[in-house]
Amino acid sequence: MLAICAISLAAGPATAGPDSNLNKELRCLALTIYFEARGEPDEGKLAVGYVVMNRASHPGFPQGICQVVQQGGEKLRYRCQFTWWCDGRSDTPHDARAWEHSKVLARRIYWDHAHDPTGGALWYHSDSVNPAWGAALYPGPKIGRHIFYRSYEDMRRAEGSSTLARSYPPL
Repeated sequence: MLAICAISLAAGPATAGPDSNLNKELRCLALTIYFEARGEPDEGKLAVGYVVMNRASHPGFPQGICQVVQQGGEKLRYRCQFTWWCDGRSDTPHDARAWEHSKVLARRIYWDHAHDPTGGALWYHSDSVNPAWGAALYPGPKIGRHIFYRSYEDMRRAEGSSTLARSYPPL
């Protein structure tokens, strides 16, 4: 009985069908988790998924999961927000177990059944690179092999939030 309840909770409300907008949004989120964080612990997968969701609800980014994920890269490879989207490689998941897990996590994130471990981050990068844009942002937690960021402006607006104060200690 408990396993059935847990599965139902992770799945969220029923969707309208295989071509519904909700299913497309969930697929974009799951693909991003799969391709950007497949080798990370669950907290790292959730963190990457929450960056997408945080952007989709932020006025500075497109208003939709797929629009956020597919932003940029129309003209040049690797000039998009999420590398998997414009790297020229196949966007078909080949690891069935990891793909199923990514879909479960995407539903948990979408239906807000998981905690955002980034504290509201809008950007991240692998710890193996040092992008120039990182210097203009407020560094947050390192989760797995990714470092997460918020803008200084967003941090100033949220100064009264105890959640952000705990997630992003002063420099």
